[in-house]
Amino acid sequence: MSDITISRGVRSNLLSLQNIASQRETIQGRLASGKKVNSALDNPTNFFTAASLNSRANDLGSLLDSMSNGIKTLEAADNGLKSITKTVESLQSSIRQARQDKSWQGASYAFTATSGTGDIAFTGGAVGTTAVTVSVAANASVDDVVASINGNSSLTNKVRASNDNGKLRVENLSTSDLTVADTAVATTGTGGTIGGNTVRADLVKQFNDLRQQLDRTSEDASFNGINLLRGDALSITFNETGSSSLTIQSKDGKSINSTNLGIDAQATSVADSDSGLDAVLGKLSTALGSLRSQSSSFGSNLSMVQNRQDFTKSMMNTLKGGADNLVLADQNEEGANLLALNTRAQLATSALSFASQGDQQVLQFLR
Repeated sequence: MSDITISRGVRSNLLSLQNIASQRETIQGRLASGKKVNSALDNPTNFFTAASLNSRANDLGSLLDSMSNGIKTLEAADNGLKSITKTVESLQSSIRQARQDKSWQGASYAFTATSGTGDIAFTGGAVGTTAVTVSVAANASVDDVVASINGNSSLTNKVRASNDNGKLRVENLSTSDLTVADTAVATTGTGGTIGGNTVRADLVKQFNDLRQQLDRTSEDASFNGINLLRGDALSITFNETGSSSLTIQSKDGKSINSTNLGIDAQATSVADSDSGLDAVLGKLSTALGSLRSQSSSFGSNLSMVQNRQDFTKSMMNTLKGGADNLVLADQNEEGANLLALNTRAQLATSALSFASQGDQQVLQFLR
């Protein structure tokens, strides 16, 4: 109230109490919020600088989610590559077992030398549908016929003959049935069908089944809708401006499957010869090399993303720490200040009481 007049001493002490109350309110606010700068009015420079640092830290934090998803996508692709590599190794094992197997089927035929001539015809098996005929000379012995069969280039590595205690033994060097037809008067009891090598045939079937599993594994190695083994591209951004990023993709953007690895489905006839199986083994070795190269590439990318993730976390801590240094209050210091202000308030109240005693003495005179 402007029409009330108080003494100079009382006014001076009253102003001190008001100033102390204002300072105490400020310090209590700092203790409650933990910050010495709560708005731009407290310290514009520190407030806006801290806001900028916190904003950048938040932007980097949002990128961490993308990096984490990228890492999981790479891990899913790596899991798929490991499984595919094991599958290719199993494919190699199947072909090697077939390569080592020599359980060819055969049949022995009675043989009697005569003055007549004739033929022995072979169809089916590795020979094919066109018959290969071996002439049998008059008075030929078993050994003569064996030499004629083994010396026929059209039957090399397809049919093998031998002398089985005076009988003509014919072996089918194939996985399919071989038909032997005898029109030679010098032989008796030949003819019929010789079964194929079922062990090699079963191993080739196993090879084709494993090949299908390879493709299914490749299709299943996805994370969050992205499958690097299918040729999808994974883009990861490392900074808030987008100027630093990494795009990860399989070599030439091709799917990692049996076709692109050069692993074709095999007909049973591939096991008719060791050379055919050796050719398949060569392709499998090349496929393994491609898988290991791709695995190494994905591994390098994974290491790069993980390193950048760690760097981003460190940068966020640095930015937030810098912002906190600008706006956070020292709780110990502010507590000490509040204690000092409370003490000053008590002293000011006592001083105000002393200052008002002069007016009270005048009042005594008026009584």
